[in-house]
Amino acid sequence: MDYSPPVALIVQKFGGSSLADASRIKLVARRVVAAAEAGQRVCVVVSAMGDSTDELVLLAAQVSPTPHARELDMLLTAGERISMALLSMAIIEQGHEAISFTGSQAGIVTDTTHGRAKIVEVRARRVLEALNDGKIVIVAGFQGVSTDYDVTTLGRGGSDTTAVALAAALEADVCEIYTDVEGVFSADPRIVPGARLLHAVSWEEMLELAASGAKVLMLRSVEYARNYGVLVHVRSSFSEDEGTWVREEDERMEQAIIAGVAHDTSEAKVTIVAVPDQPGVAARIFRPLADEGVNVDMIVQNVSEHGRTDISFTLPKEDLKRARVILEGTAAAVGAEEVRTDENIAKVSLVGAGMKTHPGVAADMFDVLSELGINIDIISTSSIRISCVVAATEVERAVRAIHDRFQLSEDAIMREKHPLTATDQIRAVRG
Repeated sequence: MDYSPPVALIVQKFGGSSLADASRIKLVARRVVAAAEAGQRVCVVVSAMGDSTDELVLLAAQVSPTPHARELDMLLTAGERISMALLSMAIIEQGHEAISFTGSQAGIVTDTTHGRAKIVEVRARRVLEALNDGKIVIVAGFQGVSTDYDVTTLGRGGSDTTAVALAAALEADVCEIYTDVEGVFSADPRIVPGARLLHAVSWEEMLELAASGAKVLMLRSVEYARNYGVLVHVRSSFSEDEGTWVREEDERMEQAIIAGVAHDTSEAKVTIVAVPDQPGVAARIFRPLADEGVNVDMIVQNVSEHGRTDISFTLPKEDLKRARVILEGTAAAVGAEEVRTDENIAKVSLVGAGMKTHPGVAADMFDVLSELGINIDIISTSSIRISCVVAATEVERAVRAIHDRFQLSEDAIMREKHPLTATDQIRAVRG
């Protein structure tokens, strides 16, 4: 069955592994040209080649242990500019008109935060004009221009956000994210060999999976897709197989109950010991972290004893050093006893649209962890997610057992029994 009929306008994004060298760039060019020859207007967003961004970061560290944020952004955006120019050359070599744009030339306008800028507007006039002139447009991902006219970067995985934002601005029929994996799985297949590729997940499920450690799509790109109704298709750069559609929820997603189990080892736990249990203390603890851009994830406060309580929360390990400096000052100011940190933790999460209408999921998950003798440090929930903080040494065992208990391979099959075609997916999202 043909799942890829021509559509009017598509945005394709290719990651660094897809563009690692000249031969792979030529392969990507052939794939892009094939889409154009099928009658589609094509806008392509590219990441930097291979590990070139990491290499630039290391180079900057050799010059300065604390590189200036503005100049670091100026440096790092060079990687995507190299990719866009080379891919444009390769497409022109194959006999098609192509033009490359930097993020600023493509109209990606961001706030003034360097390193983690957020897109505030997309002025895609130049891109649309080039597409309407019959050209294939190549845009450098991961970057934009701030409202102060400085070059900015969007943070790790920012090319996904560039692609989805452009798809929204151009009113593209679909945004195809080409990566080195086949799509979204019911668990990390490196840990769970029986994990299955999901035909479709909802925007809300993908948001929770991304926030819980699944690295297929950047969290902010999924937020953008949900907010603007962008149909996303996650596919492998190295095969023609259909991957995973990320779209509006449908009844099959609820029938499957659970979309997948995700895990995250990138966070650390902080405990503020013996905090005075008084109004306003929590705000005094977390406001300085927010002001410094430290993203706090799961929070739990113990029962108060003798007017004092412990507050525990998780945050990214990369932010722990500067957060500790802030927290030690805050703890002294509010009269807490001490600040404790633990980097040997991990988060395991169950995500699924069907959890809203199927009781007992949390109890089943806790049963699995109890049977394995795994202690739970923190619990956090939403209407379609349950997350537990456990010891980092236990997380892989927990993922495998939870995947097995909830029979996620079979639930994945349920989502694939009657898959929608590409045309059906587009019609469903566009109404």
